[in-house]
Amino acid sequence: MTEQLTERPAEAVAPAAAPAVTVPGRTRRVLWAVARWTVAVVVCGGVGAGTAMGITALDRNDVPGLATESDGRWEYPPLRLPALPADRPRPFTEGNEGEIHYADVRQLLLPAPTGATVDPKVNGGWVSDEAYLEGFGKEERARVRQVLDDTALHHIAGRAWTMADGTKTRVLLLKFSSVAYADQMYRSLAGDGVEVLPAGVTEMEILDRVAGDVRVPNVSAYAYGETKPYGPDQTLWAYVTAGDTLAVITQTRKGEALAVPFQQTVVLQAQLLG
Repeated sequence: MTEQLTERPAEAVAPAAAPAVTVPGRTRRVLWAVARWTVAVVVCGGVGAGTAMGITALDRNDVPGLATESDGRWEYPPLRLPALPADRPRPFTEGNEGEIHYADVRQLLLPAPTGATVDPKVNGGWVSDEAYLEGFGKEERARVRQVLDDTALHHIAGRAWTMADGTKTRVLLLKFSSVAYADQMYRSLAGDGVEVLPAGVTEMEILDRVAGDVRVPNVSAYAYGETKPYGPDQTLWAYVTAGDTLAVITQTRKGEALAVPFQQTVVLQAQLLG
């Protein structure tokens, strides 16, 4: 299994490991932001409140949760940032005030973990608007369709897979022409008091403390969970805002969705976008 590093080469992204904790029932938003190349375990409060503990350059066994080998984490392949076009900066570096991802967004998708069965229809390529809209309830699709039309969406890249325990994951990267449009898309889905629910979900909560949160500079993540009573499956989902790109991550599992692989997947995708 790959390990979290305190430093990484310019072209490499080190996967983060997630502590083995369950998803709590608190309903507060998770925000990520800390100095680059550091790891932080944070207890997030609600709007206007919160405390944090920064952890840097510690031995693996000194970081809570990282010493446990069988804590439910998935084994992902080593992650690398893709090459950039000549003379193009990374999104959050000097000279890129627009926070634009110049790399092919398909190469920024999180790969499937070891043991996954990848969906041949959503395997790292482009995803149509219609396929994206199928992830929402029928009554919500017209509204989301209008937002897509209004926000200068360039394209959607996606990957989906199923694990041996039945956990189904879908990761979509929506690439816009500007940060403003990406933010507008997020707000239309989950901001400003509006919540557009995934297909099959009728009640939700904003998840607070979704495992020990590894912070990614310049990137924000917002995690949600389907609340009881739900049907045979439970759904967890998250939005990751990173400059001109919005990641939409969904996990569904029969019985109860698991916190550790969900948090791990969100963190790793956030690192690739940061």
